[in-house]
Amino acid sequence: MRMDFGRVTGRIKPMHAVNNPPFAGGANFKNFHYLKDAGIPYVRLHDTGGVYGGHVFVDIPNLFRNFDADENDPASYDFAFTDALMKEICEQGSKPYFRLGVTIENYHYIKAYNIYPPADFDKWARICEHVIAHYNEGWADGYHMGIEYWEIWNEPDNQPDIADNPMWKAPFSEYVRLYEVAAKHLKACYPHLKIGGYASCGFYAIFPGEFSNIAASSRRTDYFIECLDEFLAHLQKNNLPLDYFSWHSYSAVDKNAAYARYIRKKLDDYGFKDAETHLNEWNPGTQYRGTLTDAANVAENFLVLQNEPVDMLMYYSGQTSASTYNGLFESGTARPYKVFYVFCAFNELYKMGEQVAVNGMPEGVSCVAARDGAGCAFMLVNRGAGTAISLDLVGTDAKEFEISRINESESFENTVTVKAAELVSLSVARDEIILVKSK
Repeated sequence: MRMDFGRVTGRIKPMHAVNNPPFAGGANFKNFHYLKDAGIPYVRLHDTGGVYGGHVFVDIPNLFRNFDADENDPASYDFAFTDALMKEICEQGSKPYFRLGVTIENYHYIKAYNIYPPADFDKWARICEHVIAHYNEGWADGYHMGIEYWEIWNEPDNQPDIADNPMWKAPFSEYVRLYEVAAKHLKACYPHLKIGGYASCGFYAIFPGEFSNIAASSRRTDYFIECLDEFLAHLQKNNLPLDYFSWHSYSAVDKNAAYARYIRKKLDDYGFKDAETHLNEWNPGTQYRGTLTDAANVAENFLVLQNEPVDMLMYYSGQTSASTYNGLFESGTARPYKVFYVFCAFNELYKMGEQVAVNGMPEGVSCVAARDGAGCAFMLVNRGAGTAISLDLVGTDAKEFEISRINESESFENTVTVKAAELVSLSVARDEIILVKSK
């Protein structure tokens, strides 16, 4: 396997962002240091604080509790808990990625509370305007956090039948109208910010042409695609803004790569060639939580999708509560699982910034290499059988390298230093993740 550290091929993308920080709601922020430890670049705020947003976090009905109140009056807003959360995230060096909307209501069949369309779309947009002003422009004793990404709602396409939908109790066309009103208003107020949506449930039913071999068609998954086309066609027809399109997947890496190519082509075909795409909910297997297999799955997604047309990944989820979707930490103790160290490893590439060429990867091995002005590194994962990999490192004057491993017995505990001349091969076990970094 040849790595040419003299040949830059692009930038290392923020593949190691997360949904939600390491807490279980409430106001216990003691584990937020893990954000800094792993260099988490972005923290998406959706389903934050538990059921109904913990009644105090992030969601518009939690921030603006009486919809009949004056949206221009700071006294109409309740920012207290969200302020505390946002300050802690920023203090750890991560950037909030703010979802303007509501938390999923999984028990909506008993009673739905906040998942109906806002009573007045224009007023809702003005409320969002003031939320942004509070966190970015100091309004209402606020802050200057420089939050870049603002996402309008989450999964309005969750179910084709309104009665079954835990995110949007209305036809999808009503969401499209909400997006039109809110996006136009927010871009007029803040043209420098990135406004997007809509956190699509995904593209499991893709079937045209090259994607037909992975289609998983059902009434629900077909609906996801119908909504996508309706949304993009309306935006194209009405010349509406879309700085980024967000989408979700709980599939394996090969399908995620195909989905990334699919949505990139869709956006391009509809004229949104400059719009970013964010896979901002993903988890490759909740059944593997806490295992080396899970760590290897996540590492493979980082490394493969780095070379696919997707601009950001946001793992679901970074919380410490007992949900199987919260795969970074053991619930109760908040002890990091092996997968947490995969985030730490990828961050070493991300900090370097420049991706360099890698050729000749053995079957089952994925690898990404990076450099900056001071050094170089590469990270790999082996999903095949145990193997010995021959290495050819060119374009670097590094004299020594540190080798760190994540495997069944260790998670970076035993770093080994070798001379550059000795780094001609690596023995890699099945599902092992290795980081090699110049000293």
